[in-house]
Amino acid sequence: MKILQPCDLLGNISPQQFMKRHWQKRPLLVRGAVRDMEYILSRDELFEMAQKEDVSSRLIKTNPRTQSWRLKHGPFRSQDLPALRTPNWTLLVQGADLINDRVAKILQQFRFVPDARHDDVMISYASEGGGIGPHFDSYDVFLLQAHGTRLWRIGAQKDLRLQPQMPLKILAHFSPTQAYVLEPGDLLYLPPNYAHEGVAVGPDCMTYSIGFRAPRSLDLAMDLLQRFEIDVESPQLLFGDPEQQAVNHPAQIPSSLQRFAQKSLTQLLSDSDQMQRALGESLTEPKPQVWFQSQNCPKLLKRVDLDSQSRMMYDDRFIFFNGESWYAKGRDAQLLKKLADQQYLEASDLQKASEATISLMRDWVKFGWMRAHSRP
Repeated sequence: MKILQPCDLLGNISPQQFMKRHWQKRPLLVRGAVRDMEYILSRDELFEMAQKEDVSSRLIKTNPRTQSWRLKHGPFRSQDLPALRTPNWTLLVQGADLINDRVAKILQQFRFVPDARHDDVMISYASEGGGIGPHFDSYDVFLLQAHGTRLWRIGAQKDLRLQPQMPLKILAHFSPTQAYVLEPGDLLYLPPNYAHEGVAVGPDCMTYSIGFRAPRSLDLAMDLLQRFEIDVESPQLLFGDPEQQAVNHPAQIPSSLQRFAQKSLTQLLSDSDQMQRALGESLTEPKPQVWFQSQNCPKLLKRVDLDSQSRMMYDDRFIFFNGESWYAKGRDAQLLKKLADQQYLEASDLQKASEATISLMRDWVKFGWMRAHSRP
């Protein structure tokens, strides 16, 4: 991606300028950011997604008079959804990029942000007046209008208290300072914790929410520790306390044992290779609803493409692919890094790969992680 060149997606500024001026700082509205949005996914295709058992979907009904919301979780049969002409309802489908390749391609335009920060694409379909109330997200989000029009009211308020006893996280006091009506192809970026509310203006309103990961420190730490490979056969230090004196308070934990515990944990976390591998494996772990279909691999690889559900990343020492890791160096490492960055390799690239790397790629094709082509 040409990060120094202005692009239509970001309103004729470069990705580098966007990251410096707007990312996690202030909103950005872009008119006509993406062309032909209405052809990416139809309403019927979205409704079919909401019927799947392994897809997270929600139906939200709004009562404008009482300012209340009702929430139901899918899957939804077609008869479960209100009539299209019924106002004030919204259908949300999470992870649409994992289901539809055309939706997944939209994410390619946002790869000026590291893949490690990408989460998924949620699609919202709303009838007239439909919305999910004033709220805030704890992560960055791009709101891309696909069908119909939606009114967005936004504000950088500090009061983020929520209304009690609501099925959704609705702000108790919403104080918008700006309002925009988005039409197909328009884009609105909002940094984390920026209050906003979107309401459909007219029928057949469809909005794509492109969200980014913002892991919580404790959640990430717990996941990394579970991935550490501990050699139980290696020599272990035993706690000793030859200077321990007789005590009058036997239930009090000795400070020497507390120091020993802290030192043990610090030594475990000091293994930088373990930490790097655990993080990379965590960031590329497929989501629970992802299933790969095994494929036959042609004898001669002319081109390979990552499956749209795959996650491939790397650091200075390791290649990470769908929750697994490999140590790589030299020409093979550069080749696999190129695969991760551009998400495909052509025949001229594959000719440079070692037999071991070609064998590894064949396994990935058989797993369904990549698609192989016998022709360029």
